[in-house]
Amino acid sequence: MRRIVIAALMAVVAFNFIIDGAFAASKERYKPFVLATQGAGDLDATAIDVRKKLKSAGLEIAGTHRPYPGTIIQVVTNEAMKEAAAKTERGGFGAAQRVSITDHNGEIQVSYTNPKYMAGAYRMESDLGFAAEILEGALGKIREYGMDTGMTDSDLRDYHYMFGMEYFDEPNNLSRFKTHEDAVASVEKGLAEGIMGITKIYRIDIPGKQEVVFGVGMNGSKGDGDQQDDAFLMSEIDFKDIRSSAHLPYEMMVSGNRVYALSARFRIAISFPDLSMMGDNSFMNIQACPKTIKTALTKAAGDVWVKQ
Repeated sequence: MRRIVIAALMAVVAFNFIIDGAFAASKERYKPFVLATQGAGDLDATAIDVRKKLKSAGLEIAGTHRPYPGTIIQVVTNEAMKEAAAKTERGGFGAAQRVSITDHNGEIQVSYTNPKYMAGAYRMESDLGFAAEILEGALGKIREYGMDTGMTDSDLRDYHYMFGMEYFDEPNNLSRFKTHEDAVASVEKGLAEGIMGITKIYRIDIPGKQEVVFGVGMNGSKGDGDQQDDAFLMSEIDFKDIRSSAHLPYEMMVSGNRVYALSARFRIAISFPDLSMMGDNSFMNIQACPKTIKTALTKAAGDVWVKQ
């Protein structure tokens, strides 16, 4: 009898331990970016070194973006990330992670998007923990940053900046074509021509489904001005000492016969959730960008709406 009681007590303790551990994990908080290294150095030499480390870790460099002087962004993916993206509706937005090398006042900062944060934000089936381990192993990790308190996975999956602003599942519908192939061809053509200053940085095809993600650079001088310009927008919102350059580049996604982009009111807010609504360096200073970006991306996508 005594053995039965002891066994029962041990089972209860083990059960509580499991439940407490699961509860603690569910309450873990994440921030948008990870600072890998910072210190003296040369921007281009550091970018070359980072590229070598990423490739040695088995990551594919999908594209490189130089949006303005002093900043280089390398977009990385691998088959596991693509397969994780394939399991979720619009999971293609999480098929890549972005690594930035930034020269800020003579200090070289290497940072990357936090895979676990992005997995929650894009409502992915996988938490992309494997991607976090690869990036930390390749580049290191000093700390997470980008907001004061961080958000839990459940917070991220239900995130919007404030009442009336879009959630992840409320993207901008840019164009609709007769077929998936027509949609992809139109986007490729628009990006190659640089329509509205929108150009291709990378393309990732999601395996097993009709889904393609394009990373794009935005040059407002060839489009509708500052409110769709990478350099201007980042000058307004990326003002802290540790830069969040890995916010860029923006994405367009072809899913089936439609072309989508995340609303700027979600896409910017998820990278800068602590950004003020009013005042200096606030959303107010870029209030026209959601509409301006949507218009530019729509034209780059072909501005087509085929009736079903």
